[in-house]
Amino acid sequence: MIGLLHHSLDKKEKIMIYYIDRHNNVTQRVIRVVGIDDKRILAYCYYKKQVRSFKIENILSIGCVKRSVGA
Repeated sequence: MIGLLHHSLDKKEKIMIYYIDRHNNVTQRVIRVVGIDDKRILAYCYYKKQVRSFKIENILSIGCVKRSVGA
């Protein structure tokens, strides 16, 4: 999981996370990581359209965002 976070940071690529928010709701977010420390990541959230902080312990799952291929 940490490897995908670092990949997003290094390559400036979008990833999708499933996250438990402060109200204990599971949310799906498409983000691009801009910073990582021991307990949190700082990421641009495409849903909120702003930089947000996410607790690493609250991230349930991480995946790659599929790119569409045009003609």
